[in-house]
Order: sequence, then structure tokens, then C-alpha cells
Amino acid sequence: MPAKLSTRPMLRRCALAGAAGIVLLGTGLPAATDDDGPDLSRFYRQKVAWAKCPGEGLPKDMQCGKVTVPLDYARPKAGTLDLALARYRATGEKRGSVLLNFGGPGGAGIPEFASGGKEFMELTDNYDIVTFDPRGVGRSSPVSCGDREENIGVADDGTEVDRHPQDVLKQLRQAAAACARHSGPVLPHIGTVNASRDMDVMRQALGDKKLNYLGFSYGTRLGAVYAAQFPEKVGRMVLDGVDTLTEPLTEQGVAGAQGQQKALDDFINWCVKDIACPFGQDAREARKQVVRLVESLDENPVPSAFGEPFTGQDLVGAIGHALYSEELWPSLERGLAALIEDGDTHTIESFAGGRAAPTGREESGDPDGGLVDAEDVPLDNVPAALMAINCADDPDRPTAGQIVRNLDRLRAEYEQASPVFGLYRLTEVLMCYGRPKGTDFIRDEVKDVHTPKVLLVGTRGDPATPYRWTMETARRLGSSAVVLDNKGGGHTGYGSSKCVHNKVDAFLLYGTLPPDGSSCGIEEERE
Repeated sequence: MPAKLSTRPMLRRCALAGAAGIVLLGTGLPAATDDDGPDLSRFYRQKVAWAKCPGEGLPKDMQCGKVTVPLDYARPKAGTLDLALARYRATGEKRGSVLLNFGGPGGAGIPEFASGGKEFMELTDNYDIVTFDPRGVGRSSPVSCGDREENIGVADDGTEVDRHPQDVLKQLRQAAAACARHSGPVLPHIGTVNASRDMDVMRQALGDKKLNYLGFSYGTRLGAVYAAQFPEKVGRMVLDGVDTLTEPLTEQGVAGAQGQQKALDDFINWCVKDIACPFGQDAREARKQVVRLVESLDENPVPSAFGEPFTGQDLVGAIGHALYSEELWPSLERGLAALIEDGDTHTIESFAGGRAAPTGREESGDPDGGLVDAEDVPLDNVPAALMAINCADDPDRPTAGQIVRNLDRLRAEYEQASPVFGLYRLTEVLMCYGRPKGTDFIRDEVKDVHTPKVLLVGTRGDPATPYRWTMETARRLGSSAVVLDNKGGGHTGYGSSKCVHNKVDAFLLYGTLPPDGSSCGIEEERE
């Protein structure tokens, strides 16, 4: 569910991504290959050819490669995709690989690996550590919805929905067509079920009999789906910041809004203790000022670093990402001060994860399925992929009539959950309404897996994936699940808690599992 958000106007981009990402999605994604299925042997025979990573500023010891996968697993002769991989090599006696997914959906693994890969260096004692850009993401045939005003699905402040709901529905259909034009052939085949199948091809190409895996946030959904599709191929698997497998997007959105609002309140309580806090020293008044700032920017955007309007919803997206970690709070405070005092968006936009400038091409992805150069990744790829994948994974798709009838109730519910994040989250959900049904595989089949023990890390103060989702997913997975209760805060535990970090590494390196239900305390957060 959570994602690293684009620096472009988020509401606009999500409207495009969601509206288009689902218009082409079918209802039946193939499950694991069986003896009667299509011949996939040529994909399983390949090996990764590692080489120096292209581009400037990348770590010298990071290597890059690719694997080729079918565009459509049901019709492997219909076309292929190249998926971008990166690795740090094992420094000790190699026992295989650990595959990492940093979350999203829509998050590219390779840039995250380049900036934060050193966090995982202990694992290189015995493993290559490997990450990838999933299909439709980053350099792997990235989806996009273009950059044209006529493709906007809803107004930047959301009020267009209230005034002209029928017109908005028409705009959403137009936006869907635009997204299809810009995304290329990968769009109908995006989603977690196919991404999981891609991981099994990667496992074989890496030379591993079993998949050792560390997934964060959305990456936990991806890992759980893999466990259901390929239970006999699961090695040591860790899911940190556990996503829901059952809640509809509408309920996920409310939970996300509530979690982010609590994190924002915590940030404000911290900020007002500092004389430099741009909202003053009164917490109640500061919370009101944040709401007024969002509303003001929705009405009168300021120029972004790319020259486009920076709206209140852009600000909401950037703040939401900055709240994932308390370590970012000082930078968030400075960025908000620069925005309020000088109209400078540079620091605030950096929290969204800078993307490449638009290329102006009609299709963002390589029509032949080859890797895209990093500088050519579309600026809106993160929100476009987020919406396409979330909608592909969710089978609930109310009709356009239900949108009109339920919109007032939903808006009130979301705004009650968060006056800052409510509209933003509702917009993400709204873009799936009235569209073809997504897969029901995750909700119906990802349960009672028969795998080796899987370690689930749930963080009590997680603003994006509430702890109850960890327990829910543990019950879904059954006897294979082992839960580690992280008493701290922030999104996921591996990077913020020394205790969590050590227990995860001990499991991946040595197979040592903590007892089910054991915990890591707040006092054990990393320095």
C-alpha cells in the first residue's frame, strides 16, 4: 500500500494512474506453473550476467543485470519483458542470495539499493544481496499516464467530484485511455501475482534452489503471494511492515489516513518544542495551520522544482513519506519552513523521491520490453504504478453509480480519519472504482501456506501498516508464521530498531528464529 511518491502533483498523477491502470486489467491472473501449463523452460534456463551498473554516482561495488520474463505467463510466446536487477556480492563463503523488495507498490528497488544498500552489508557475509525493479516500475517497462492537462481525472482539490460527479467519471475514462497510450503493453499484465512469478524466474536465474527473501511494506504482500504460489521454493523469508491481504482498498485507505494523522500529530508535538518550528509553539494551532497550508496550496499552487504547480495534495504526499521515519523530522521541519517563508519546494519535494524529467515519448516503456535508461523513467511512474498494482490486486470494484451514491459518506469518513491525509487517501481509492475487477487470488488463495517458518515483523507505531495487519496476515498464513512484535515507531523495523535488525539477520544468516510473539522494546531503537 505505501509508496514513495512522485514529485509531481500527486492527486493529479494518482487520478491518471488509477483510472488507467485498471481499465485494461483482466480478472484472472495465472497461478503457479503446472505440468499442463505453457512451456516456460527457456525463462528458467537463463543466468544473470552481472556487470558494472550504467550511470553516474552509483556505488562502485554494486553490479547490475537483468532477467527476461514473459509479458503474459499464459501466453509466453506473446512477448517478453526485461527486469532490472542489482546486487552486492557476498564477501564471505556464499550460500546463495537474499532478494530484497523495498515496498511501494511502485517503488523501484535499484535506486533505493544504491542509496541505502549499506544497511544490509551484514548479510553479505554469506549471501549476495539482490534487488530489482518490478514489472511496470523503474527501468522495467515503466508505466506512465502522461503529462497533459486534459487527462486529469479530478481537480487538484477534489471539489470537482462534489460539483460534477458525472463529468468526473467521464474524465476518469478519458484518463484511462491516456494511461494505456503512455504505458505500453505491460499495463494489462502488471500486478503482484505476475510480479511473484517473476521472482521465481529470478530465483532460478540467480542459481538458488530456494528463495531467501526480505520484503518491506508492500514487499510483504509480494512475499506472501510468492509463498502461496511456490510454497516448495520458500527458503528463509522475512516480511517487515506487514501489509493486509484481505481488507478492501476503501478500508486500507482509512487505516492509512489514521496512521499518518497520528504520525503527523507526533511530528507537530515534537516540532513546537523548537523555536524554529514554522507553525509556532502551540500544538493545537499548529495542526490547524497545516490544514490551512494544504488548502491554500490547493487553491493557489506554487511552482515546483520542475516548474509545474506544487499543490496542497503534493505537500500531503511529501509529508506522508517524511513521516515514515523520525530521523527525517528535522529535514521535514526545515523543508516546511522554506516552503512557508520563501515558497521554496526543493526540500519538501526531496521526500517524494526525485524522478527523472518527462521524456515526451508517447509510450514510456520500451515497446520491445527492454530495459529503460534510468534518466528516461517517467516522472509519474511511482504513482502510476502504485495505482495500477493496487487496483490489479483488489477484486472490489463498485460501479460508477455507487461512486455517486457513496461519495459523500466516504469523504466524510476519510476526513474524519484525517483532515490532512483523508482526501489524499480517498483519491487513491477512488481511482479504482467502476473499473474491471482485479484478481481475487490474493484474498482467496493466499492463506494456510505450507512453507518453512516465515518471520513477520510488526511495528506498533507504524503509520502505514498498522500492527493489526501483522496479526491478521499471521493468522492467514497459518502455522508457518512467526511474529516479532516491535514496540517502537516508524514504518518497518529493520532500519530503526537494532533489536529487529539483529534478529532478522540472525534468521537470514543462521536460520535462528525468535520465539513467536517475542518483542523488541522502544529503548532498543537504533542510534
